[in-house]
Amino acid sequence: MDFQQLALDIKKWGQELGFQKVGITDLDLSSERAALQQWLAEGMHGEMDYMERHAELRTRPDQLHEGSVRAISVRMNYLPAEAGFAKTLKNPRLGYISRYALGRDYHKLMRKRLKQLGERIKEACAELDYRPFVDSAPILERPLAVKAGLGWTGKHTLVLDEQGGSWFFLGELLVNLPLPVDQPVEEKCGSCKACITICPTQAIVEPYKLDARRCISYLTIELKSAIPEELRPLMGNRIYGCDDCQLICPWNRYSQLTAEDDFAPRKDLHTPELLELWAWDEATFLKRTEGSPIRRIGFASWQRNLAVALGNAPHDETIISALKAQRGQVNAMVDEHIDWALQRQHNKAADTSKQVLRLTRAIEKGLPRDA
Repeated sequence: MDFQQLALDIKKWGQELGFQKVGITDLDLSSERAALQQWLAEGMHGEMDYMERHAELRTRPDQLHEGSVRAISVRMNYLPAEAGFAKTLKNPRLGYISRYALGRDYHKLMRKRLKQLGERIKEACAELDYRPFVDSAPILERPLAVKAGLGWTGKHTLVLDEQGGSWFFLGELLVNLPLPVDQPVEEKCGSCKACITICPTQAIVEPYKLDARRCISYLTIELKSAIPEELRPLMGNRIYGCDDCQLICPWNRYSQLTAEDDFAPRKDLHTPELLELWAWDEATFLKRTEGSPIRRIGFASWQRNLAVALGNAPHDETIISALKAQRGQVNAMVDEHIDWALQRQHNKAADTSKQVLRLTRAIEKGLPRDA
């Protein structure tokens, strides 16, 4: 078998299936073990117990599928043409959802394409045995992607490519074929620290090190308990995920838009009014998020996130009434966040009253006595 030619064919077939870049690497991730163990030891994974349960396996991808010797790493762009970043983030009455989650859940789409790629390879090489992965097992997909030449690890810990930025999903095929491997690309972050500076909660504690416990994506998606009070004001109107570190990255000037219709924003989730989302009951939430990655966080976490955003919104009696109406409807955790949001709203009302009083007095002092 001419594995050199097969590798070239695999990259061509991958692009025909909608993957913007395909790379091949061996499965040696031993260099990642020390950093992973240290990160876990410092508790930076928060409540993501699954990270610790399968820590050893994460750096041994060859054990995930018997006989595997290579990973075919792929990436697929997800940024829609009408992303609406500024419109949503600058309006505190709207809810910001990470751009990857505006459309259909990428897991099934990418897994299907990876299986198609696997079957296409099998037509050319009958002895192929493969297994596709899209967040479906304890596998360190970013280090594999970096080893396969798909990009370098940015200081925000995401994979960056000079011709495609970072707005892309990753997936892998583990295969039993001794294909020639690609070489990693040069890191090009240089002295830039924009992602570290911009992070609303300062979750990037040092270059290439993320404290998930402070990350808004973790807080709104992975965390199932109460969000720490000190971090709530910093979340603004971000109700599912956060893209700030990608938005500020200079390399994302070169990011490519997606050609996948499934990743187009859903109307209900694109620049949505917070109060409209707050009015959803659980049945509506499940219906409107069907086929969306948002659905997996559950209704309680959704309401918790919205309550924080409503507390961060400008004072509005309509918001106060809406918050009060939902108290006692879900669970104690949500109620605690509602109470916090109500207190925030009342404090803003008091601050506004004080400002008006100060302004009135200042005006009165400046008026003639007979005015």
